[in-house]
Amino acid sequence: MLVIKALHIIFVVSWFAGLFYLPRLFVNHAMVDDAATIERLKLMEHKLYRFMTPLGILAVGLGLWLWFGYGFAGGWLHVKTLLVLGLIGYHLYCGRLLRDFAAGRNTRSHRWYRVFNEVPVLVLFVVVFLVVLKPF
Repeated sequence: MLVIKALHIIFVVSWFAGLFYLPRLFVNHAMVDDAATIERLKLMEHKLYRFMTPLGILAVGLGLWLWFGYGFAGGWLHVKTLLVLGLIGYHLYCGRLLRDFAAGRNTRSHRWYRVFNEVPVLVLFVVVFLVVLKPF
């Protein structure tokens, strides 16, 4: 089970790297006007999303393996599970934003994306403290 836990941590870290960087690309995309840069950002966003999606699936899958292996006990784990479900929704919403950018339908400002970019950071803080401290 320790190998599964180590792999889970590796895939979570990797998935979060994508969750941190993709909205940052959206910030840049919302700020530029020249066609060459827009096309480059579209390509980068698409490739990153394609790369980070399997990482998220593996992180969640290994987390479920741990859940079934160790059991689902403690209120902290219930909160963590809700936060992970929120991250899955965030990931899927990033995919929708990516499709909007690809189709030229973005309606949000770079400032909105700067705030949006902070959501996974806040979730990460809470999840790490829940996992380490197991406060309830």
